[in-house]
Amino acid sequence: MDTHPIGSLGVTSIGIGCNNFGWHIDDAAAHRVVDAALDEGVNHFDTADLYGEGESERFLGRALGTRRKEVVIASKFGLGTNARPDNVFACAEASLGRLGTDYIDLYYLHRPDPETPIADTLGALSRLVEQGKVREIGCSGFSAAQLREAAAVDSPAHFAAVQNEFSLLSREPTSNGVLQACGELGIAFIPYFPLKSGLLTGKYRLNGAVPSDSRLGGKEGSRFEGSGNKLLTTDNLTTVEQLIAWSEAKGHTVLDLAFAYLLAHKTVGSVIAGATKPSQVAGNVRASEWRLTEAEVVAVEGLLG
Repeated sequence: MDTHPIGSLGVTSIGIGCNNFGWHIDDAAAHRVVDAALDEGVNHFDTADLYGEGESERFLGRALGTRRKEVVIASKFGLGTNARPDNVFACAEASLGRLGTDYIDLYYLHRPDPETPIADTLGALSRLVEQGKVREIGCSGFSAAQLREAAAVDSPAHFAAVQNEFSLLSREPTSNGVLQACGELGIAFIPYFPLKSGLLTGKYRLNGAVPSDSRLGGKEGSRFEGSGNKLLTTDNLTTVEQLIAWSEAKGHTVLDLAFAYLLAHKTVGSVIAGATKPSQVAGNVRASEWRLTEAEVVAVEGLLG
């Protein structure tokens, strides 16, 4: 796999999202996923203090064991919009303990905190960098304006990455200025939900039955059926059918296309996707081998409208 810079870090094109650890898979299954990722050459593991109510960090730390220095661990704090300096320090210490490590390679503010000046948060994060407890810092859910505001702060450390939703079916970063701001500021963009909660895996088909053992077909599927948030719509599935046909004509799957499209954007540093079993890790890594040409990107965006 290719590697890309996030500040001083080098991360593989494909990363493992550890949001399933502790919620959907147990310690042993998480260990198998981590082992498979390392065998495939993946070095980027993304977790958060929230995932699995802390179990995700514990599972990841135990699975890595003595191999910890071979990888880039990204974690997050502050989803409850508490980015005050005292909370920054407390959350970092708690995550270090759960991960069983002396440092976090990439530490994200999980969401903007409108109640705390960004300069205060950056000051605390800079202190963690100075102490050697964090190597690089990032943010998630930031707008282009918020990225520019943070970049203008007189601070020893600045955000090296931003993590926002981006996929073939959620292309807001291409139109809301975030990708442009990343290019201008030298910030790596890390997409999450690259498979749109499984909609871009090819398992959901227009006029086809929803697999009962799938994410959208099981108990969790109900959370996607609220007003304005339903994924399995006729419009979405029609678009997916077009993407499947286009990908297959190129000798690939729609899952391959989901990753290749994101990696075709120069500011994208690594695409993180959750996995519950080793076969999914292998499929994600294979997808990174497809390099779309500029003409192919244009063709895909034509299908998307």
